[in-house]
Parts: sequence; C-alpha cells; structure tokens
Amino acid sequence: MTAAVAWRRKNAQRRLKRVMDVVVAALGLVLLAPVVIGLLCVVRLALGAPVLFVQRRPGLNGRSFLIIKIRTMRDVRGPDGLPLPDADRLTPLGKWLRSTSLDELPELWNVLKGEMSLVGPRPLLMEYLEFYNEEQRRRHDMQPGITGLAAVSGRNALPWQEKFRLDLWYIDHWSLWLDVKILARTLLKLMWREGINEPGQATMRPFRESGSPCVDSHAAACTSGTGDVGAGSGQ
Repeated sequence: MTAAVAWRRKNAQRRLKRVMDVVVAALGLVLLAPVVIGLLCVVRLALGAPVLFVQRRPGLNGRSFLIIKIRTMRDVRGPDGLPLPDADRLTPLGKWLRSTSLDELPELWNVLKGEMSLVGPRPLLMEYLEFYNEEQRRRHDMQPGITGLAAVSGRNALPWQEKFRLDLWYIDHWSLWLDVKILARTLLKLMWREGINEPGQATMRPFRESGSPCVDSHAAACTSGTGDVGAGSGQ
C-alpha cells in the first residue's frame, strides 16, 4: 500500500468517525433527554443552582472550548477563596453520578458541536498545558473524547504517565475499529464501575511536571483534581 492510498483511507475513516459522532450524539441527546432533565431536577433540589458544570478545557491542537457536565460538587471555599479539595465538596449524589458517568451526558452536546468526539484523550485542565513536555502535548493532535483508551484501561486509578502513554498509543494507532472496541469496553466498564477515583483520593491527584503529585496546595491547578472546578462552574 502506497503512502497516498494509506492517507486517503485514514482520511476517509476520520470522516466516518465524524459521521458516527454526529449520529450517536444526536440520537443520544434526543433519547436521553428525559434522563438528563430528571437528573438536572434532582441536582437542583440537592445542590441548588447552577445545575450544570461549565469549564474551559483544551481541545484539538490545544484550542479551548467550554465542556458541559452535570454538577456533582458543592461550592465550598476556604478562607483564601479557593475551592476546598474534591473530597470536601463531592456529595453522595455526585459520587453516584460519577460512578455511573451520568454526569458526562451533556458532553454529547460538545460532540455534536464538533468540539469533542465520542472517543479520544480525555480533556484535562487548561492549567496543565504548561506542564506538558513535547511528547505529552501530542495528546491534543486529536479531538478529546467522552471516553478513551486510558478511560477503559483504568480510568482515574492509572498514574498520569500511564494515562499519557495510552493517549499517545491511541493517537499513533487510531482506526475506526479501535473506536468501536473502546466504546464496547466503555459499556462494560460502566457496568463494573471500575477506576472511578485514584486509590485514597476522592477523584484524581492533579498533574504537575513529570507527573509528580501536586505539592503547592495554593497553586490554581492544585486546588483539586480534574473534577468540577473552575470559574463559572458555580462549584
């Protein structure tokens, strides 16, 4: 197979990936609308307003977009005005929403808009961009996904360096069939509810340069993990 033929095949698969994203996201938004509305009502009663968590995240080529999730945390801040750790803000309802990944359903709107894909590296925090080395930065060569290879291989239980390795392996070996397999594995993982949080943590410890745990608790990227944090989220 020549390089030109391989490129055309890959390009055709990418177009099919977008078609699959649009079809599944549109159907999901319509069919799951009653579920999402019901969950938003429950969150409104349990946590108050806002019911949605909106935050800027890096997307394709590092361009930012507003990710949308169902809110899972209380808006509780310390004397310094910064959000308290995830463990102090995450509610029993929030834990359930995260364990079932129901809080991710509004991201189907991000997929429909073309900001995300069904499958791809998970969108992390904007603050993490400055800590990436050149190899880790390649995780933004594809659109971020609602699920991904790292998510079905251990989710938040994986160390950061392993997550990045799996993200880059996905990008280097991507195919439409790989996406289908990851989606199938995602359904199985949701049934078992594995890897919801890092052992000993409410969610996941923040990422810092070289993947070491965050030690400066007053830094903006260190107030919590990749959970419901950030300006405009109301929590």
